[in-house]
Amino acid sequence: MSKTIFEKNSPGRKGYTLPQNDVDFSLNDCIPAEFQRKAEIRLPQVSELDVMRHFIELSHKNHFVEKGFYPLGSCTMKYNPKISDTLVNNSAFTQLHPFQPDADVQGSLKILWELQNYLAEIAGFGAVSLQPVAGAHGEFTGLKVIQYYHEAKGNQKTQIILPDSAHGTNPASASLCGYEIVEIASNDKGMVDLEALRAAVNEKTAGFMLTNPNTLGIFESQICEIAEIIHAVDGLMYMDGANFNAIMGIVKPGEIGFDVMHFNLHKSFSTPHGGGGPGSGPVGVRADLAKFLPSPQVAYSESRDYYLDDSHAATSMGKVQAFYGNFLVNVRAWFYFKMLGTEGVKRVSENAVINANYLMRKLEKYYYVPYNDNCMHEFVASGQWQKKEYGVHTIDIAKRLLDKGYHAPTIYFPLIVPEAIMIEPTETESMETLDDFIQAMIDIAEEAKTSPQTLHDAPLTTPIRRADDVRAVKELNTCFDLCLMPLTCDKE
Repeated sequence: MSKTIFEKNSPGRKGYTLPQNDVDFSLNDCIPAEFQRKAEIRLPQVSELDVMRHFIELSHKNHFVEKGFYPLGSCTMKYNPKISDTLVNNSAFTQLHPFQPDADVQGSLKILWELQNYLAEIAGFGAVSLQPVAGAHGEFTGLKVIQYYHEAKGNQKTQIILPDSAHGTNPASASLCGYEIVEIASNDKGMVDLEALRAAVNEKTAGFMLTNPNTLGIFESQICEIAEIIHAVDGLMYMDGANFNAIMGIVKPGEIGFDVMHFNLHKSFSTPHGGGGPGSGPVGVRADLAKFLPSPQVAYSESRDYYLDDSHAATSMGKVQAFYGNFLVNVRAWFYFKMLGTEGVKRVSENAVINANYLMRKLEKYYYVPYNDNCMHEFVASGQWQKKEYGVHTIDIAKRLLDKGYHAPTIYFPLIVPEAIMIEPTETESMETLDDFIQAMIDIAEEAKTSPQTLHDAPLTTPIRRADDVRAVKELNTCFDLCLMPLTCDKE
């Protein structure tokens, strides 16, 4: 069994050498006593080689998109070309300081200005802010724009409506802004029930939040009617851009009724995804709402070139992040646009849709697909057949996929589909990869019939077996406590 980094501890061993300090200075002189450690931090003493081997070994035990297929529905875990990382690591970007005068960073400001315009154009909006640094952060920002709009008009709006298929961050973001949540049921086609929507809308309605395509992988074809209903009471239409990867270059949300939208650059535009970030969640709005966006905005004029414009500070919701948001993430997205161009971005979405429909048609004979009309970039299957006939649950199917070398799809979401298996192949996977995944899913469906216990016991070949999820939730401090154990060279 592999040793932990603490078990590799060897007193006196180190992997660095700092230059001799020739300045009479101590950090203890400038750090208040209450913030100083009372005991020496317990870090393992290991060589650089030990550190490298330890973390490389851990990386191989984990799953990542460069290692294998990652069909995590709703999350768009696609491969990001490494040229973006190479280019963005140029010191011209990494060595910038946010307090440098505008005149010294004209190239970087131009990149941000162009990215704002690219996003506004592809989504059909009048203005875009790059400040938000995550999808949920973008939701919060967009909802604050809606809130400022109503306050400026003197509207007494207290409710946000959303469908039962919404991402969990939607009601969370709305609640954070002080809104009451009104949830409506989907119809039998997985789309918004217009009658339920009409019944829910009233003078208190501030807006309607909708992901399009929705979390079932279905494009909401009734969007124009939905917008009419919401706009009739001066509510605003908010689009969760989590699934924008399906419609880039094909549909402009701002032209079909949406007033506010956040983008997920870490899903659709070749920026890092996973591991807690970094992310970027720019917000686009129709032109008359631009004055409520975070301040400042990157702007351009012939007399001033590129500069930070705070002329709308008096009406702005204020800052949501320091300086330019996650600058290097935004630069990566700019590279993506430059590399692909208009037609290339459109092809991304076309291929994502083709791949998802290919998987759905190949698997619908083996797994129940409740909404099996043509899907967009993802679809939701279900383990209901396996559960009913053989006592095999979706969690068993997901765990068995780990043995086959695949990351499991999103499971048990959206909540409106029992035993849900949410599959998104993205556009970056080849037909050979998709065929191999299809065969793995077919093999698992057969195992459910012939050897259900194998699925109950899965995973069988991973570094650890099935984790005790309940214990993990209840005992959050277990790993932390282990890190504080005394370091010894001997096992006790």
